[in-house]
Amino acid sequence: MTFEEILPRLKAGEKVIRKGWGGAELYVKLVGQSEHGGETLNPYFLINVRGEGYTMFTPTVCDLLAEDWIIVN
Repeated sequence: MTFEEILPRLKAGEKVIRKGWGGAELYVKLVGQSEHGGETLNPYFLINVRGEGYTMFTPTVCDLLAEDWIIVN
């Protein structure tokens, strides 16, 4: 799947990953708008990495152009 195809799935709460990564990455998910310290926190992506937990995820150009995105259960 392309990033354009998985983006609506991310917005619907599903988890995705690139098949080509093949490392410790478990999934990417979208965190919706929230509040922190009385300020609005805009939506952002998180990636769950085995043994490290969550970190912010910003897709690279390669990620955006890749066609190996899959849905993770």
